[in-house]
Parts: sequence; C-alpha cells; structure tokens
Amino acid sequence: MNLLPLPAFSDNYIWLLHNGKQALVVDPGDAAPVQAALQALQLQLQAILVTHHHADHVGGVDALRDATGALVYGPAFELLPEPVVRVDAATQLHLLGMPWRVLEVPGHTAGHIAWYCEPADQAPILFCGDTLFSGGCGRLFEGTAEQMHASLQQLAQLPQNTRVACAHEYTVSNLKFACEVEPSNTALLQYRAHCEALRQQQRPTLPSTLAQELAINPFLRCDVKQVVQSALRFRPDTQTEQPASVLATLREWKNAF
Repeated sequence: MNLLPLPAFSDNYIWLLHNGKQALVVDPGDAAPVQAALQALQLQLQAILVTHHHADHVGGVDALRDATGALVYGPAFELLPEPVVRVDAATQLHLLGMPWRVLEVPGHTAGHIAWYCEPADQAPILFCGDTLFSGGCGRLFEGTAEQMHASLQQLAQLPQNTRVACAHEYTVSNLKFACEVEPSNTALLQYRAHCEALRQQQRPTLPSTLAQELAINPFLRCDVKQVVQSALRFRPDTQTEQPASVLATLREWKNAF
C-alpha cells in the first residue's frame, strides 16, 4: 500500500491510500488535489472516508462522489453531505482488500471517528482526523476533556508502530508548546529539531508513529510528573489526580499559547 499526504488549504493533509490501481481518500476538504493525484497516478477512487463534519474535511466530498462514483463512509451521528454510509465501532468494512476498524473518538466533535487498518507486511495506519495531532490534540469544540482523554487513551492502546496520519501540519507549533510543558524531555527536544528540519525543507512531518507520540505528546502524558506539575503552575486548581483535568488545563493553556 502507498500512503500519500496531499496538501490542501494552508495546513491540511488529505490522505490518499492506494495499491497502484484503486485508492481511497480520507477527509477531502478540497476535491482538486485529490482529482489531480488520481489522474497523475491513474487510480480509481473506491471510497471516501470521513472522520468528522468540519468543512475543511468534507468540502470536496460532493465533487469527488459525483466525479468518481466512490462510496462515502462517515460517522453515524454527524451532519455530512448525503448520501453517506454511516459507520460506528460495530461496523465491519473491507476496503482495498483489507479489513478496517472504526474507532469512536469524541472530543473535538461529538461524533468524531478514526479509521484503522493493517496493510499486509506494513505498519498499521491510523487516520485520526483532528483528535490526535503530532505533539497535540484537537480543540474541544463539542466534546469534553473527559471524552478527549478517553479517546486518546483508546488510541494509545493501538500497536506502537502504528503510523499516525493526522489531518493537519501543526507539528512544529505543537512541539513548541510541548517543550514549555515538558522542557527536560530529551526525546521531545530531539523530535522537535527533526521536525523543524523537515519543515525547512518543505517536507511533511507526518505520519508520526504512536510510539513517538507516547514519548513526546503532552496530551498522551497527562500522568507524567513534569506534565502534571506544569499544568498545576498554569492552573493551580487543576485536579492533579485526574488525568482528564490535566488535559483540560493543557488544552486551555494551548488555546492561549
């Protein structure tokens, strides 16, 4: 399987997964880069996968569906461009010759989902939309900190070699914040230097890996002593024994950072 990030807007990635003949695309906020890639690679679009309803993730769905006839699969409880095959954690799908898992990960939006697959002889892939970013997590627009913490912990249980295909190139700014939270984390400092070098070369920092995120992402490290202490300095009323409270403080801090 070939995994390609297609840049869109100022910082989105539309993910294209293909086997040389057929393809699927994840969160196409804009149809144009997808159509260009399909034509250049001579691919047939089999499916359109959606993680949540925001316009920068669904804006190109109608045009792609109309142009290719691809089926659209999306979260069961979000307002999406119809027709959509609605999916949840109980759904069993087979796309591009592989079984897929749907993970329910509310927090950023109320019905947000993630998509997980295990290509043969390759590391697994997680399409997590705006739930998990490299070095960060999504804003809590519709969900709670408790929901986001539970969602991130669900993702943390996946195999550590899972490729994390986030929907935005937020990595460098996220890592700047992460270094404020956990300044003595050597793995974080090394990863920040690596990602800054990639961006200077105009190369994507993504996909990350789950192992990398567990080592450097403060929103996955809400029980680590230095992360907890930093949260407490920002908000002295943080309930340090509750990781969701630590996450809420980190998210509030990041919003203003």
